[in-house]
Amino acid sequence: MNALTLDLASRIVDAALAAARKQTLKPLAVVVLDGGGHDIVLKREDGCGILRVDIARGKAWGALGMGLGSRDLARKAEQNPRFFAALAAASGGRVIPNPGGVLVRDAAGDVIGAVGISGDQSDRDEACAIAGIDAAGLRADAG
Repeated sequence: MNALTLDLASRIVDAALAAARKQTLKPLAVVVLDGGGHDIVLKREDGCGILRVDIARGKAWGALGMGLGSRDLARKAEQNPRFFAALAAASGGRVIPNPGGVLVRDAAGDVIGAVGISGDQSDRDEACAIAGIDAAGLRADAG
């Protein structure tokens, strides 16, 4: 398994933000976590809401912790709200089951981290995360 390095994480964030600016999205917060759930890179654009960093981290952390993109987590939360209420309690409220949290896989398919983005519509957040991961030459797994 390859590690998600600072250089790769920085490339992911910069490419994700470039994709957002190309589409003139609202200001975003982007968080890249390593395989252990620790922040590698965090960028918050000027004008981004104060909760966006925590939401972005929660999308990435939930995806990483559950092994599913946050889009899949959102679907599962609709089907099993009691489990996700328990999951929220067990995680101290750290899991955000909304699109925008994408797993990062290496060439072998191993999960090496996750990207979370918040600031615009969740589908657009997710698309920017995927664009960033792809630009870094890694595999995005949105679910």
